[in-house]
Amino acid sequence: MTYRACDRCAEGVITDVVLDEPFRDCGLSTSALSHLRSLYPDVTWRTTLDTRLTRTLLRRMRVSKTTAGGSCSHGRPGVTARAGS
Repeated sequence: MTYRACDRCAEGVITDVVLDEPFRDCGLSTSALSHLRSLYPDVTWRTTLDTRLTRTLLRRMRVSKTTAGGSCSHGRPGVTARAGS
């Protein structure tokens, strides 16, 4: 999971989710997103993704879609990181 987070406005944007085929139906993606939320409990998460793999996960986890290119609402690009790094 790749994301951008802004410490100034407490917004985060998930920009990529990569999960190999054998792990897609075992709950690993849900666990990864839950872990990300536990690391940043005060951050409101959004996403730029709209693929079949991510659409169901992000809808189930109540992460709304954004049209912004991965930056927060005031235009600051934030810090890019990979979950688990």
